Amino acid sequence: MAKQLSGAGLRGQVAGKTALSTVGKSGSGLTYRGYDVKDLAEKCQFEEVAYLILKGHLPNQAELDDYKTKLRGMRGLPDALKNVLERIPKNAHPMDVLRTGCSMLGNLETETSFDQQQDVTDRMLACFPSIICYWYRFSHDGVRIDVETDDDSIGGHFLHMLHGEKPRELHEQVMHVSLILYAEHEFNASTFTARVCASTLSDMHSCVTGAIGSLRGPLHGGANEAAMEMIEGFTSADDAEEKMMGMLERKEKIMGFGHAIYSECDPRNEIIKKWSEKLAADVGDEVLYPVSVRCEEVMWREKKLFCNADFFHASAYNFMGIPTPLFTPIFVMSRLTGWAAHVMEQRADNRIIRPSAEYTGEELRPVPTISERK
Repeated sequence: MAKQLSGAGLRGQVAGKTALSTVGKSGSGLTYRGYDVKDLAEKCQFEEVAYLILKGHLPNQAELDDYKTKLRGMRGLPDALKNVLERIPKNAHPMDVLRTGCSMLGNLETETSFDQQQDVTDRMLACFPSIICYWYRFSHDGVRIDVETDDDSIGGHFLHMLHGEKPRELHEQVMHVSLILYAEHEFNASTFTARVCASTLSDMHSCVTGAIGSLRGPLHGGANEAAMEMIEGFTSADDAEEKMMGMLERKEKIMGFGHAIYSECDPRNEIIKKWSEKLAADVGDEVLYPVSVRCEEVMWREKKLFCNADFFHASAYNFMGIPTPLFTPIFVMSRLTGWAAHVMEQRADNRIIRPSAEYTGEELRPVPTISERK
């Protein structure tokens, strides 16, 4: 008989093994292959962390240079994919665009052997920023941008395409930190989706497309968008406190706080909060950052809920001129590394993921004739 699981949403249940990350167990609370995310965010660029997650070790300088060169050469988009992107309407959600873009790429550049998994992953890592920015600039500005920039980093490449000019050093540095913080997070909903798909021996593009669909939901990656929409509506820190108290009294859902695993704090929040403060000072902000801090204080005082990684990411992205609908696609640009590494890990020691369910329906009964039915 299958073991019954206690609680909803499989929380607290071990559903498999991984050597990729730990959440809430050691260091500041999040590690990638044994390295504390706090140290990685301080000392590394995102491409180094992507290499670590996907290949198992931090690259030396020659390996990093070669990896960056490889990624720069894989940023271009096939004409057939550009044609699809140009047909997607302006009011589409960018996450839906990425989902479609990834699936279309899988049609054009299909993974036919698992021996191709590293190259297929690197291709997606290189061109996902191109996909989202090509669609966004075409649908919103009516221009067909050149997606093959010479920027040194994935974050810089994204900002260059979005704004039409090379990013400032501060902004590129923040993107490195942000992408590192979002790169991997154990068996979260989207990663587990990818692993379930991988367990059927499906292709990498299908696994990632499914993961994008899971991340699309506001209870997962979409929390940073919801947080931005909320804090934009507050005119001052005092206004934020007054309105948040009202939201709490009405028992409304407030996004960006608490976490399924962390119990006292989200280590990623402490890191991105400092960068949000730097960006606020850089642009002369006197509203958005103070509002965010007051929201954090109110939620801790009233509910003992802490900010998760998404909350101060919202203001950080806003200060860099990134439109709110593009917040979660940035998450995808980063988490792709974790998804793909988990797919590779699942493939290396695979057994199809097929849990049992606790049935709560009717007991066995006969089928009535049509005349007996009411």
